[in-house]
Amino acid sequence: MSVYNYPKPGLFNVGSYQTSGEPWLTGSTTLVPGAEDHHQFPRTAKSVTVINTDASNDDIRVHFNASSAGNVITGLHFVALNNLNESISFGVRCREIFISAPATNAGNASYTVVAELTNIDGLLMGTLTGSGLTD
Repeated sequence: MSVYNYPKPGLFNVGSYQTSGEPWLTGSTTLVPGAEDHHQFPRTAKSVTVINTDASNDDIRVHFNASSAGNVITGLHFVALNNLNESISFGVRCREIFISAPATNAGNASYTVVAELTNIDGLLMGTLTGSGLTD
């Protein structure tokens, strides 16, 4: 009897991205103006959606690095979601995402994050940096 060894999930294992991902959901209703939330996924995500759920239309910013890293905010390396139920979906592999609120917001912002996780260990995924992300 032969034993088939399945390929180990990894960043360049195509099957890891072709299969349906495991859902991962979180959110906040208490993102203080001028603050930032960091969400680190337990495994590498193959897609991420962020939804602004703030009924008072407070802004949120979605980015792949901390706002203190390089020129994330001053270089406009983020997507702004300004209205209730406005959303952005990224079909990218990543291990973390950052959500921040401008200091000019009138009150706490709220949002939901939905990620589709692979079976790839998040530690295999490096930190996303460089042009368009931090420079």
